[in-house]
Amino acid sequence: MRLLSFSGNRLVCTKDFINEPPPYAILSHTWGDKDDEVTFSNIAAGKGSDKLGYCKIQFCAIQAASDGLSYFWIDTCCIDKSNSTELQREINSMFRLYKNAAKCYAYLSDVTVQKDDSQHDSSSSLSWESFFRKSRWFTRGWTLQELLAPAKVEFFSSEYARLGSKESLEKEIHEITQIPLDVLRGRELSEISIDKRMSWSDGRFTTYPEDKAYSLLGIFSVYIPLIYGEGQDNAFKRLRRAISDQAIIEGKFNNLITLLHY
Repeated sequence: MRLLSFSGNRLVCTKDFINEPPPYAILSHTWGDKDDEVTFSNIAAGKGSDKLGYCKIQFCAIQAASDGLSYFWIDTCCIDKSNSTELQREINSMFRLYKNAAKCYAYLSDVTVQKDDSQHDSSSSLSWESFFRKSRWFTRGWTLQELLAPAKVEFFSSEYARLGSKESLEKEIHEITQIPLDVLRGRELSEISIDKRMSWSDGRFTTYPEDKAYSLLGIFSVYIPLIYGEGQDNAFKRLRRAISDQAIIEGKFNNLITLLHY
């Protein structure tokens, strides 16, 4: 994996960490316009600071530094998407990348706060709560694993004001997602039935139809090659096949029966 850091005022992408990476923060966000996001090639060329998405990078760096972390990871610019081998590896490793992060910052670009809102307790009636409940972050396919994988998730508004954590906002998150509280608190996903885990992706969307299936790989701890263009139905067929193979290996026959009827 590659990690980002600032050298002076210059954003740099480190070499690949093959073994144990240093402690790092990770950003969870929804993409804006594709041309607004800073890419790996931008970073490699020392460019991209004029793009709208650069503000998210600066925020992540500042927040990571305040948490004592020198490195951080952002999908838009830490993956060379022109390299199909790397893209395959990173997408199949995405759950682990988020799980191993020291902190995950969920940036909600469509949630705004009034002055001093972020200083109140999350149980108060806040002006941003309605925006929080309607945030597109809760409707995207990839953000499901970004919510579940990390132990520590902190939510931030479009102004980069801290709204709360997965822990302090668990009631609201449960009501929005219907994900059980014990799962939000870290219960092993393997203990949850296949159909229940599948249901968590209902109502979530991805830009590419196949990603609806690929975004669930980490939820089920399986690997499948990425075949963009195969369509969502075929991607889900391969996902279900991988899950059933895993269930047979692990002897989870009840899960397998559920899958065959899903």
